[in-house]
Amino acid sequence: MGTWGIGPFDNDTAADFAAVLDEAAAAERVPMIRRVLERAAAGAEFLEIPDAERAVAATALVLAQHPAGGPERPAGGPSGSGYGPPEPLPPLPAELRTLALAALDQVAGGLCELAVVWDEAVDGPNWRRGIVRLRDVLDPPLPPQREVLFAL
Repeated sequence: MGTWGIGPFDNDTAADFAAVLDEAAAAERVPMIRRVLERAAAGAEFLEIPDAERAVAATALVLAQHPAGGPERPAGGPSGSGYGPPEPLPPLPAELRTLALAALDQVAGGLCELAVVWDEAVDGPNWRRGIVRLRDVLDPPLPPQREVLFAL
């Protein structure tokens, strides 16, 4: 596994995905991102590392255009890897957020090779926290409900 960090683009597969996106015609970029997310979200018997790494990278791209902003920037985010696509992406449809959420759920699940490998690594807990941060932007937890008492 050519991985050098826990960020969405801190691996060879995601860096290659970003390069392919940059080389693609503008009209092909959104369908490419959609296909990557659909493949991961499909709930295959066992999600292999390359599909999971591309899905995490695609999710970071979706979050970069999210109104709430994302914790990761397409160019590698705080990790500073700089391997995200430098070319601007067209506006991504809002429905990709739901698809990205489903893909992340598969990536973080027990039937994902990437999750298994990270769970055995020293930085595994940090990788998991990164996945949770990505997921929280897509599906923020509801604030606690305050009980309102009415006097009659």
